[in-house]
Amino acid sequence: MKAALYLPWWFFRTRLLGEKRPLQSVVFISDLCNLKCRHCCVYARDGATKKNYGQIREELEYCYRMGSRFVDFEGGEPTLWRDGEHDLNSLIRLAKKNGFFSVTITTNAVMPFAGSEADSIWVSLDGLGKYHDKIRGEGMFDRLVKNIESCGHPALNINMTVNALNYPSVEETIEFAKNHPNIKSISINLHTPYPGTENLLLDEDQRTETLEKVILLKKKGYPIMNSISGLQLMKHNKFKKYCWVSNFITADGKRLPDCGGTALGLCDRCGFCMAGEMNSVMRLKPDTVFAGLKLRMTASKIKS
Repeated sequence: MKAALYLPWWFFRTRLLGEKRPLQSVVFISDLCNLKCRHCCVYARDGATKKNYGQIREELEYCYRMGSRFVDFEGGEPTLWRDGEHDLNSLIRLAKKNGFFSVTITTNAVMPFAGSEADSIWVSLDGLGKYHDKIRGEGMFDRLVKNIESCGHPALNINMTVNALNYPSVEETIEFAKNHPNIKSISINLHTPYPGTENLLLDEDQRTETLEKVILLKKKGYPIMNSISGLQLMKHNKFKKYCWVSNFITADGKRLPDCGGTALGLCDRCGFCMAGEMNSVMRLKPDTVFAGLKLRMTASKIKS
């Protein structure tokens, strides 16, 4: 009920009054990870950063004051996070106590994550079998599937970031999501060429081909989280960005108004499909509004 009342108020303040108030916060709680993925520019850094419980509490309070009401804990690998007696579930409870409507975690599913108190879980899947393993490491796909099947969470979803290595596996991965009883939906993103990962960028033809396949499957009723309106925009990437809808706090504590791609000059090559969704929401595209409401409201309903 609180979310249902807050969302139209937020839209009025941002779209009609021109305020830049985030709706979602992405908080990176650590750089620690148990993989060295080929698309990642984080693991190559010297040393890993891990925040303490008090720092994350302050960051959540800051995000809430800014207007955010949905939070996603990311890493590194967030399930590795510990601070004394506190673990990831401690942070989830802290965020809910702070007033956030729902809390999401994003995991590589290398380790079991049954018992998570998150409202929704996003598992990073980079294609089926050899495609996932080519990016994440040999045997990682089988471990991911095993941990998905043992998780038991009612709002488990997968996210595929499509790049030059795994784009042939897009259709079969969406089919896998549709047919797996433990998976609720799949989100599609495209690789954004952060420094050191430029070789994984899709060329223009691959990008268009990939998005057209996803749109076709969406029209056929496959459980794809992205809206058709948002996906259409991502074909050309020439649209007004409202990326301040999600604010980001990095593992070293930097508070960013967006994903950081703006500062690096990556907006014209952005693959973060939420950019298209944000634009479509601001233009009140019905399919995008419905997809957003379904995403935000369903997880809280399931947990309650």
